[in-house]
Amino acid sequence: MKVLVTGGAGYIGSHFVKLLSEKGYQPVVLDNLSRGHREAVPKNIHFEDIDLLDAGSLSYFIQTQMPSVVVHFAAFAYVGESVEHPDRYYQNNVVGSFNLIKVCAENGVKNFVFSSTCSIYGNPSKVPISEDQPVQPINPYANTKLMIETLLKDFEVSSGLKSISLRYFNAAGADPSGIIGESHNPEPHLIPIVLQTALSKREKVFVFGNDYNTKDGTCIRDYIHVNDLADAHLKSLEYLINGGKSNVINLGTGKGNSVLEIIEKAKAITKKEIPFEIVSRRIGDPAILVADNMKAKNLLGWIPKYSVEKIIETAWNWHSNPKF
Repeated sequence: MKVLVTGGAGYIGSHFVKLLSEKGYQPVVLDNLSRGHREAVPKNIHFEDIDLLDAGSLSYFIQTQMPSVVVHFAAFAYVGESVEHPDRYYQNNVVGSFNLIKVCAENGVKNFVFSSTCSIYGNPSKVPISEDQPVQPINPYANTKLMIETLLKDFEVSSGLKSISLRYFNAAGADPSGIIGESHNPEPHLIPIVLQTALSKREKVFVFGNDYNTKDGTCIRDYIHVNDLADAHLKSLEYLINGGKSNVINLGTGKGNSVLEIIEKAKAITKKEIPFEIVSRRIGDPAILVADNMKAKNLLGWIPKYSVEKIIETAWNWHSNPKF
């Protein structure tokens, strides 16, 4: 079965492509390489350097390849950048996704898996966060993801395009093989920043606030291994192919770890000192973001396998010897 993966040279996309190949699917990758890495896609995988803003090339590619499913990762995903450059985010994320969804609808593609985000919930009214909580994005990045979810609902009515929107929490870790892993510039995520500090590539970790209403005063997040995310995308794809209905689903472990806990766990795993400095809070950072993942378990039969210690261990293996 042919599966089109947009953003397949990116962090999560490349791990999903690897899993697809191992499970006997035929992945076809689109990526404009603005933030992805060509080295993350094996040379035996069909790869095309196409920007989703290029509607003509995109349409021709879909018509010639005719995938059974589209799995859509391609997006800009830095919250701070989205606040500074909202035009960039609405153009790339929303217009690009509109082009993709429209072309899929016009060419009879019936199954679509979308990489969404828990940022859609904004500052949650209760934790753990379930899918029936109100959506209230507080930055342009989250707004773009919600707009795309809305596009998918509207196109299902007009064309029958079924979709699963996966709202995931804090992606982390790397494939245990060490072949692929997380490589961003700049790096916005806590675990890579902590490990880069352990490797003396950074002077220290900045901890944004220690006066939250949490056990140690620092923010708590739900860290989920990138391979667990890849597995959930595969299960979503198979759910749709087997007649499942459109839905939105949270992806998280249901367990949270504070910033200071992550630093302490990383020190134990790396056996390195990791200096940190407490600085003022960042505007808009919720104290606790942890998923209610019961829908993913019940609907998809998905159970995350990696502990936070294993997440840090696989990430350390990658960052100690990155391949790109």
